[in-house]
Amino acid sequence: MKISPAEQLNRSCLCRTVDQVRLEQALTSEQPDGDLHAGILRVRPHLFSNTAVFVTRAQVERMQAVIAAVEHVVQHPRYRETVTQWAPATAAHASAALGVFMGYDFHMGEQGPQLIEINTNAGGAFLNSALLSAQQACCGATEPVPGTAGLDANLIAMFRTEWARQRGAGLPLTRVAIVDEDPSGQYLYPEFQLAQRLFARHGIDAVIADPSELVLDRDRLLYRSLPVDLVYNRLTDFALLAPQHTVLKAAWLSDAAVFTPHPAAHALYADKRNLAVLSDTDLLSSWGIAGACLDTLQLGVPRTVSVTAANADDLWARRKSLFFKPAGGYGSKAAYRGDKLTRRVWDDIRQAEYVAQDRVAPSERALQVDGQQTALKLDIRAYAYAGELQLLAARLYQGQTTNFRTPGGGFAAVFVAG
Repeated sequence: MKISPAEQLNRSCLCRTVDQVRLEQALTSEQPDGDLHAGILRVRPHLFSNTAVFVTRAQVERMQAVIAAVEHVVQHPRYRETVTQWAPATAAHASAALGVFMGYDFHMGEQGPQLIEINTNAGGAFLNSALLSAQQACCGATEPVPGTAGLDANLIAMFRTEWARQRGAGLPLTRVAIVDEDPSGQYLYPEFQLAQRLFARHGIDAVIADPSELVLDRDRLLYRSLPVDLVYNRLTDFALLAPQHTVLKAAWLSDAAVFTPHPAAHALYADKRNLAVLSDTDLLSSWGIAGACLDTLQLGVPRTVSVTAANADDLWARRKSLFFKPAGGYGSKAAYRGDKLTRRVWDDIRQAEYVAQDRVAPSERALQVDGQQTALKLDIRAYAYAGELQLLAARLYQGQTTNFRTPGGGFAAVFVAG
């Protein structure tokens, strides 16, 4: 079988494409002591890979087509009626904000890119912006992914658009709170710092805050007595239901600040049960979804079903060809390859809210680690806003799922091979 130029490069190119001096400059441009760069190397040595991953232009176009098809279906009233059946109550609150950093994760399957999940608070965009700035070309016919030029300016424009959609164009965006539990203890904390610096360069004050540092004073959300205009929400409590997030929940429901992403966006896009709808072409067809949109979803979204008492025996019998994910999961937590399942884990899955997805094996990237040639699995994360592709980034790993613990692995830049 003839392989594409991108696959040939992924198999044979062993170049190290990251200029470490330029990467250090990108990570320390406004912090001369170098703490951020040193902290990544010391605590997060597998955050960045030294190599790049190659895709074809046709693969990029297919990923954009899948994203556009998903957006089309999400706007359909029958889709919204369906997914609200399992959405939390907080998702019923309406917001004009769309949600920043929608992350569409793809495996490069034999039939083209396959959408394995959607995330509404996809991490890594700011880190990958720094990584892109430190790339050097290799192996001839490569070019940056379209749309990544001027990325930082586009990211700031995205946040300002979110603010204007909810508050109107007349008010300036003054202060952003980047919110997560114990932010400095998060693996992607360096990204929060990069975001904070980028906001500052564009005249926007940004604070990095734990939810406990926020208070609701009448109709304003405050951080240490300072009013917060917009919450850049990095919490994995997507519905804001945890007791420690009571203030944030109240602020969301009262529109005391603009939230992005928010519970409504997660309910529409990122609950794994939604993939069962997006991959059910008979159902979509009955709603009037047809033509190129239906064809794109049929080719680009692996068949997914909710695990129920009625289909459990069949799914167990077919488990070796399936991947099981919790409906509200994130970061590959509690996700299992069917061929690795034990009876004990299967019993747990049957008692919880899970989906079973046709397993699409990840493709691989050859590289050298400590002088030895090896191959790591890869997936491609497409960052999008309002249905438009902003950035592609790869993640290299060993094991069942992405993990940022693999020597030689981590985020990798993506280039188009012609």
